[in-house]
Amino acid sequence: MKAPKILPWIAQKTGISEELALKLWRRAAGEAETIAGCCDSSDFCHLAMERFIDFAEAEGTSSVVRQTARPRSCVSWLWRHQNRISKLNMITLENIIRLSLSNWTGVFPGPRRTA
Repeated sequence: MKAPKILPWIAQKTGISEELALKLWRRAAGEAETIAGCCDSSDFCHLAMERFIDFAEAEGTSSVVRQTARPRSCVSWLWRHQNRISKLNMITLENIIRLSLSNWTGVFPGPRRTA
């Protein structure tokens, strides 16, 4: 994933170099991908930016004022996890039905036409 364009601004605000900011961004993006499970969701972007700002504030001399747009709760994480699990169950069921239908048509072929 490409680094966000706000990276130099956050680096300047926290008092770190842009090279260190890029290293911290790559670390935050890697950890966010591990936690979120994918790298193209809005949860990944939010988590990566939050982790990057935390890393930058820990390395730098000052902090960045940020808004708490949405509080993270255990219920929201549980809801997303349950959604993923239910999708996997439906995909598995769909594959089983397709397999059984293909086997059923192999056992009992339809009427054959004589040419």
